[in-house]
Amino acid sequence: MSNQQTLSSPVDLLHKATLIEQQWSPRVVAEMNDYQFKVVRIEGEFIWHAHPETDEAFLVLEGVLRIDLPDGCVHVRPGELFVVPRGVQHRTAAQGEAKLMMIEPRGVLNTGHEGGERTAQNDVWI
Repeated sequence: MSNQQTLSSPVDLLHKATLIEQQWSPRVVAEMNDYQFKVVRIEGEFIWHAHPETDEAFLVLEGVLRIDLPDGCVHVRPGELFVVPRGVQHRTAAQGEAKLMMIEPRGVLNTGHEGGERTAQNDVWI
């Protein structure tokens, strides 16, 4: 358990998401073993990318997430979870602002191996 967490308080995911100043900037709210739980605010479209080394899970807290996949897209609503399998090209998007929790191993970059200006700094806690 990170020193950012306490044993006596649950994490209010929506509240943590409102504290993030910039969209597309995932922030860590908890860790379990080698996995990080991150919240993020998004709007518009992200870049196409893949994570060849890991699956990536998205849990929608507020709004509607669209995940574009090679064979179409899936819409994920509040309270719903979707897992993108390792190595699958995908792009996240939201027509209005959406708040999400992402679950992935520590050290995974949000842009996969694509890089670029949308790459967020890793291991930033909120």
